[in-house]
Parts: sequence; structure tokens; C-alpha cells
Amino acid sequence: MRKRNELPECPVATTVSLIGNKWKLLIIRNLMERTWRFNELLKSLDGISQKVLTDNLRQLENDGIIYRKDYKINPPKVEYGMTKLGLELSKMLDIMAMFGDFYKSQIS
Repeated sequence: MRKRNELPECPVATTVSLIGNKWKLLIIRNLMERTWRFNELLKSLDGISQKVLTDNLRQLENDGIIYRKDYKINPPKVEYGMTKLGLELSKMLDIMAMFGDFYKSQIS
């Protein structure tokens, strides 16, 4: 996890640095529902590459937003889920979803 002095002073910039791309937001959206395995996430995110998904999952894990559970079995089984800290993002995602619906209702 990054240290406080490594983050931007502005709280909005801090949030953007944590979730500032479309893939992270969509990964978080999925993980808010339940835990997912890597291949499930890969299939559910149309257009994402395996490398980009891996990089984003690692960043989210390093920032304490998600956790990775490795069952250490063969064949490998790994699951991803939200941490308590990450679950705090649900309020923001709910507001983003409401705005998206509102926006779509306002345009022709």
C-alpha cells in the first residue's frame, strides 16, 4: 500500500489515482457483487487483455482495494474480492450509476 506522502494532496486526485481508468472501475463493479476468479473477470470485461487485467488487479491489490486469495492447489485456484476499504467505493459507484442513468435519460 502506498504511504500518505506518496499520494496527491487533493482528495479527488487521490481517488483518481486509485481508480482512474475504466478497467479498474469495471473490475471494482464486478467485485462488488461477489468474489471472482481471474478467467471469469477476463471473460466478463469485453476488450480487456490478460496483461491489462493482471496489471490492474495487482495495482488494486497493492492499494488495498481488493484482496487476492490463492488456494495453493493444483490446478491453481485464485479468487479476487473487495477489502473493507474497497467496499467504501460502493457509494461512489452507486452515484456514478445514477448519474449515468440520468445522463442517458437527458440525451436523445
